[in-house]
Amino acid sequence: MSQQNVENVRAFFQTWDPWEWARGEGMALFDPALVYEGDFLPDHAGESYRGYDGLARATRQWLEPIEEVTVELERIIGTGDDLVSVQRASGRMRHTGIYLDQVYTWLWRFRGGKVTYLKTFGDTQEALKAAGLAD
Repeated sequence: MSQQNVENVRAFFQTWDPWEWARGEGMALFDPALVYEGDFLPDHAGESYRGYDGLARATRQWLEPIEEVTVELERIIGTGDDLVSVQRASGRMRHTGIYLDQVYTWLWRFRGGKVTYLKTFGDTQEALKAAGLAD
Protein backbone atom coordinates (compact mmCIF):
# COMPACT_ATOMS: atom_id res chain seq x y z
CA MET A 1 0.00 0.00 0.00
CA SER A 2 2.91 2.37 0.59
CA GLN A 3 3.69 3.16 -3.07
CA GLN A 4 -0.03 3.49 -3.67
CA ASN A 5 -0.15 6.21 -1.00
CA VAL A 6 2.50 8.16 -2.92
CA GLU A 7 0.51 7.80 -6.13
CA ASN A 8 -2.69 8.84 -4.35
CA VAL A 9 -1.04 12.03 -3.05
CA ARG A 10 0.35 12.78 -6.51
CA ALA A 11 -3.08 12.24 -8.11
CA PHE A 12 -4.70 14.37 -5.41
CA PHE A 13 -2.61 17.41 -6.35
CA GLN A 14 -3.38 17.00 -10.05
CA THR A 15 -7.05 17.73 -9.43
CA TRP A 16 -7.21 19.45 -6.04
CA ASP A 17 -9.32 22.57 -5.79
CA PRO A 18 -9.12 24.16 -2.32
CA TRP A 19 -12.46 25.89 -2.89
CA GLU A 20 -14.06 22.42 -3.15
CA TRP A 21 -12.65 21.61 0.29
CA ALA A 22 -14.10 24.83 1.64
CA ARG A 23 -17.52 23.54 0.51
CA GLY A 24 -16.83 20.10 2.04
CA GLU A 25 -16.30 18.45 -1.36
CA GLY A 26 -13.42 16.53 -2.95
CA MET A 27 -12.47 14.61 0.19
CA ALA A 28 -12.61 11.01 -1.08
CA LEU A 29 -8.96 10.36 -0.11
CA PHE A 30 -9.68 11.17 3.55
CA ASP A 31 -11.09 9.03 6.32
CA PRO A 32 -14.32 10.52 7.71
CA ALA A 33 -12.62 10.68 11.14
CA LEU A 34 -9.63 12.64 9.76
CA VAL A 35 -7.77 14.98 12.11
CA TYR A 36 -6.20 18.09 10.57
CA GLU A 37 -3.76 20.30 12.46
CA GLY A 38 -1.50 23.11 11.41
CA ASP A 39 0.63 25.57 13.30
CA PHE A 40 1.85 27.23 10.10
CA LEU A 41 -1.13 29.57 9.78
CA PRO A 42 -1.95 31.72 12.83
CA ASP A 43 -5.67 30.93 12.51
CA HIS A 44 -4.94 27.20 12.84
CA ALA A 45 -2.35 27.28 15.64
CA GLY A 46 -3.28 24.99 18.49
CA GLU A 47 -6.47 23.80 16.78
CA SER A 48 -7.47 20.27 15.84
CA TYR A 49 -10.08 20.05 13.10
CA ARG A 50 -11.98 16.77 12.89
CA GLY A 51 -13.74 15.11 10.01
CA TYR A 52 -14.81 16.56 6.70
CA ASP A 53 -16.59 19.47 8.36
CA GLY A 54 -13.47 20.39 10.32
CA LEU A 55 -11.27 20.28 7.22
CA ALA A 56 -13.79 22.41 5.33
CA ARG A 57 -13.84 24.97 8.17
CA ALA A 58 -10.02 25.13 8.33
CA THR A 59 -9.87 25.57 4.56
CA ARG A 60 -12.39 28.41 4.63
CA GLN A 61 -10.26 30.18 7.26
CA TRP A 62 -7.17 29.74 5.05
CA LEU A 63 -8.93 30.99 1.92
CA GLU A 64 -10.80 33.93 3.47
CA PRO A 65 -8.12 36.57 2.72
CA ILE A 66 -7.14 35.01 -0.63
CA GLU A 67 -8.63 36.06 -3.94
CA GLU A 68 -6.93 33.42 -6.07
CA VAL A 69 -4.48 30.63 -5.34
CA THR A 70 -2.63 27.91 -7.18
CA VAL A 71 -0.99 25.05 -5.30
CA GLU A 72 1.67 23.00 -7.07
CA LEU A 73 3.24 19.84 -5.71
CA GLU A 74 7.04 20.07 -5.70
CA ARG A 75 7.88 16.65 -4.25
CA ILE A 76 6.79 13.77 -2.05
CA ILE A 77 9.16 12.36 0.54
CA GLY A 78 8.72 8.86 1.92
CA THR A 79 7.11 5.68 0.70
CA GLY A 80 5.21 4.31 3.69
CA ASP A 81 2.08 5.26 5.55
CA ASP A 82 3.67 8.57 6.69
CA LEU A 83 4.52 10.87 3.79
CA VAL A 84 5.59 14.49 3.49
CA SER A 85 4.55 16.59 0.52
CA VAL A 86 6.23 19.87 -0.31
CA GLN A 87 4.12 22.30 -2.28
CA ARG A 88 4.13 25.91 -3.37
CA ALA A 89 1.09 28.13 -3.01
CA SER A 90 0.96 31.27 -5.09
CA GLY A 91 -1.79 33.76 -5.62
CA ARG A 92 -3.18 37.15 -4.74
CA MET A 93 -4.58 38.45 -1.48
CA ARG A 94 -8.18 39.69 -1.68
CA HIS A 95 -8.03 43.08 0.03
CA THR A 96 -4.46 44.19 -0.57
CA GLY A 97 -3.65 42.67 -3.95
CA ILE A 98 -0.34 41.49 -2.51
CA TYR A 99 1.07 38.49 -4.36
CA LEU A 100 1.71 35.44 -2.20
CA ASP A 101 4.36 32.81 -2.95
CA GLN A 102 4.92 30.34 -0.14
CA VAL A 103 6.42 26.87 0.20
CA TYR A 104 4.88 24.70 2.90
CA THR A 105 4.64 21.01 3.73
CA TRP A 106 1.98 18.54 4.74
CA LEU A 107 2.49 15.43 6.82
CA TRP A 108 0.10 12.74 5.56
CA ARG A 109 -0.71 9.68 7.69
CA PHE A 110 -2.49 6.85 5.93
CA ARG A 111 -4.31 3.84 7.29
CA GLY A 112 -6.00 1.39 4.94
CA GLY A 113 -5.49 3.69 1.96
CA LYS A 114 -7.22 6.69 3.56
CA VAL A 115 -5.66 9.78 5.13
CA THR A 116 -6.37 9.76 8.86
CA TYR A 117 -4.11 12.68 9.84
CA LEU A 118 -2.91 15.77 7.96
CA LYS A 119 -0.71 18.49 9.41
CA THR A 120 0.69 21.65 7.85
CA PHE A 121 4.27 22.75 8.52
CA GLY A 122 6.16 25.83 7.41
CA ASP A 123 9.46 24.00 7.84
CA THR A 124 10.12 20.86 5.81
CA GLN A 125 12.63 19.50 8.35
CA GLU A 126 10.02 19.68 11.13
CA ALA A 127 7.57 17.74 8.96
CA LEU A 128 10.22 15.13 8.14
CA LYS A 129 11.00 14.67 11.84
CA ALA A 130 7.31 14.31 12.67
CA ALA A 131 7.01 11.65 9.97
CA GLY A 132 10.07 9.77 11.22
CA LEU A 133 11.89 10.53 7.96
CA ALA A 134 14.73 12.63 9.43
CA ASP A 135 16.97 12.69 12.48
